Amino acid sequence: MIEVKDLTKNFGDFCAVNHIFFSVPKGTIFGFLGPNGAGKTTTIKMLTTTLKPTSGTMSVDGHNPVTQQHAVRRSFGIVFQDPSLDDELTAYENMELHGVLYGVPSLKRREGIERLLKFVELWDRQGHFVKHFSGGMKRRLEIARALLHEPKILFLDEPTLGLDPQTRNHIWSYIKNLRDRQNVTVFFTTHYMEEADRVADKLAVIDHGKIVAEGSPQSLKERAKTQSLEDAFIALTGHAIRDEESSASDRMRMTRKIWRGR
Repeated sequence: MIEVKDLTKNFGDFCAVNHIFFSVPKGTIFGFLGPNGAGKTTTIKMLTTTLKPTSGTMSVDGHNPVTQQHAVRRSFGIVFQDPSLDDELTAYENMELHGVLYGVPSLKRREGIERLLKFVELWDRQGHFVKHFSGGMKRRLEIARALLHEPKILFLDEPTLGLDPQTRNHIWSYIKNLRDRQNVTVFFTTHYMEEADRVADKLAVIDHGKIVAEGSPQSLKERAKTQSLEDAFIALTGHAIRDEESSASDRMRMTRKIWRGR
């Protein structure tokens, strides 16, 4: 479903993505892990047609993201790392606009909006302006919007960042069920290593623009001779988790302590 060969992206003298190779079979939940600045988001931007590579080739659902942008864009849904909703529209209007842009038929669009907003527990807020939503509510709406046109591939750039454990589990349960029912391919990044360990069929670890390891979560732990994926990640990248990853891990540990204490 996704094929990357010798992909490179330079920004002047800086090489952000350095001759990487990987493939993602149809129906796979694929985790793309790496420290900040490793090249994760740059790779996603190239695969989703928003950034042209310096060299190398890509295929997304059998189409070239450089020369067949329209076909590629119709094949995927995406949740960006940065907010992408229109704060001056309501939740329903954000969904409606997305459905219209993707050509989803009117009846199917209405049914899909109701189903997905109920799934992310925002149906009762459908008429509220997004500018009044919390960060977690906005993230849930972005995920619902990305699923509205029933994409073959779902790109998720840190989709559950800032969400509570119950909401994260609920979202991943739905995504896994979606994969099982419709054979959707999922390509995601996350700083929650336990999340990656639990949901990914396959992982690739990128550091300094290069793929340093690839395989199932269990195979990476066995390769690094560690019990946890977080320890394997540190061993494979050769350094401690950088500031943002460390903060995310600390937040996750604190959240677990709070929930265990309830």
